[in-house]
Amino acid sequence: MIAGESSGDHLGAGLIEALRRTCGRDIMLAGVGGPEMENAGLKSVFPLSDIAVMGPFAILARLPGLVRRAYEAVDHVVAFQPDILIIVDSPEFTHPVAKRVRNRMPGIPVVDYVSPTVWAWRPWRARKMRAYVDRVLAIFPFEPDVHRRLGGPDCIYVGHPVVERLDRLPPRAGGSTDEPPVLLLLPGSRVTEVERLMPVFRDTLVELQGKGRAFRPVLPAVAHLADRLRAEVADWPVVPTVVAGEGEKWKAFSTGHLALAASGTVTLELALSGVPMVVTYRLDPVTAALRWMASAHSVVMANLAIGENAFPEFIHAGCDPKTLSAALDPLFDDSDARRAQLAAIEKVREATLIAGDTPSQRAAAAVWELLKK
Repeated sequence: MIAGESSGDHLGAGLIEALRRTCGRDIMLAGVGGPEMENAGLKSVFPLSDIAVMGPFAILARLPGLVRRAYEAVDHVVAFQPDILIIVDSPEFTHPVAKRVRNRMPGIPVVDYVSPTVWAWRPWRARKMRAYVDRVLAIFPFEPDVHRRLGGPDCIYVGHPVVERLDRLPPRAGGSTDEPPVLLLLPGSRVTEVERLMPVFRDTLVELQGKGRAFRPVLPAVAHLADRLRAEVADWPVVPTVVAGEGEKWKAFSTGHLALAASGTVTLELALSGVPMVVTYRLDPVTAALRWMASAHSVVMANLAIGENAFPEFIHAGCDPKTLSAALDPLFDDSDARRAQLAAIEKVREATLIAGDTPSQRAAAAVWELLKK
């Protein structure tokens, strides 16, 4: 199994546990993963943080190290001689690994857990994937049709595994009306994301305070960034409380009244937790210049899940304190904007909460079926 960032680590860990239930406990694992996959039994050949970057500019800046790690991962897979290779998201890293493994081990079945966004960006990738991917496990219901239309590999919808983490969500806290509402800050899990967004988040809090808004900012952080973020916010004019780890994150979500979030899986988590949000992202210069090539109606997972732009997104354009504070301001009150988001949150729940097996279990069944063939 080869993952490339913390969200893939979540997915990979859930799949490992589901595979053990499906195939038996004696599976031998190797590859690249983070702390969750390692807790599930995979010993990573190198730290996941070495490769957790996103966007052409960030990738170019660290290209020699990423290429070295990619070849290291390929050598590791070939030396292990696995019965199957599962790549998890992060196509900029995992797909080159899969291509090279397929060249050196032509008969190995390869599963791609999470489709690249071929429906929004570089659609020709779907057909090219057929040379080194045998099955795609899709997390959005429209993706199998997209791959069929584009000539991509066999693609099966398994559902989004984020729904499996809802059991970690405590009951929503009522909160006293005398207490200021909790504003959640989610600047991302990658160093490059955090570096670009934290100054914008800081100044957005100042703007909201200048509008007379009282609130308690809480910043749930991935464990490897928690100390760095605590040091960074220590001298902010409005100092957020930084909490670390999955348990603390879900506890914070249960108290959140609204959120300012980087685009990513966290938007689905917030929606399923009942938290209205404003979504933003600061692109690197290369990606920003190429944005005109994207064709999707949204890049926000919560919007994609329901096929409408219910949650406001400011991707590069509008990623500034004045715009973001203006979008957040009505969400503090029982406004039309807040009520519309709460209605959309119910749609997200209907679209993602599928009866029967969990997404991880459906993914494991699809892997096992391919392996038996």
